[in-house]
Amino acid sequence: MESTPDYSDGNSCSSRAQIHMRMAGFRLEQVTVTRGLATLLGQVSVSIPAGRCTAVTGASGAGKSTLLRLLNRLDEPTSGHITLDGVPIAELEVLALRRRVGLVAQASVLLTDRVLDEVRVGRQDLSDAGVVELLARVGMEPWFTERATAELSGGEVQRLCLARALAVEPKMLLLDEPTSALDGASAEVIGALIGDYVSAGGTVVLVSHDHGLIESVAAQVLVLDCGRLVSSRAGARAVSIS
Repeated sequence: MESTPDYSDGNSCSSRAQIHMRMAGFRLEQVTVTRGLATLLGQVSVSIPAGRCTAVTGASGAGKSTLLRLLNRLDEPTSGHITLDGVPIAELEVLALRRRVGLVAQASVLLTDRVLDEVRVGRQDLSDAGVVELLARVGMEPWFTERATAELSGGEVQRLCLARALAVEPKMLLLDEPTSALDGASAEVIGALIGDYVSAGGTVVLVSHDHGLIESVAAQVLVLDCGRLVSSRAGARAVSIS
């Protein structure tokens, strides 16, 4: 039998805070997603803790991107429940949720003609200096602000979309293969950004085939196979929250 926490001593506030930390983050309960006869996710139950990086890996078509899209309601489960900090995400206002939980898709879509304007899509009051700072965080030089978005390479588009997501200061980032089009040096920049973001209290859910990146940033590693969660293990960056 589990014991009831004792809040009678002077550490009651600390005890409550620790319990809140354990509850914080996403919880999926028996989540299934079907499309016609295909099962994209099947009865997935897992906790994704706040303040950590959780990596999701597996073969192509395993359901990784579907799982990400569920977390900010770009997709909805066919059955099962998803909560964020104990609240069903179906009860949260969608636009507010997406500002809180930013998604950077692998196939990123640009919305403007100029890099400066692209970073400001979700935050029109962002200063020029603020744009330059965000670009620097993703390894892009200040002169990129005046570049036309149509002139960017695939890797530059990936990094620009990450800067655009960071501009609205989300509490959580959902990253779908963020280094797939990057060279080694640029990938290291993104790894460092993820580490800094988590160290500052942010939460990252990372879909990646880059095992080096996963080992450098992930506290939890989930493995999907044919829509099923087949493995959940601590990553190299696991830190006890007890």
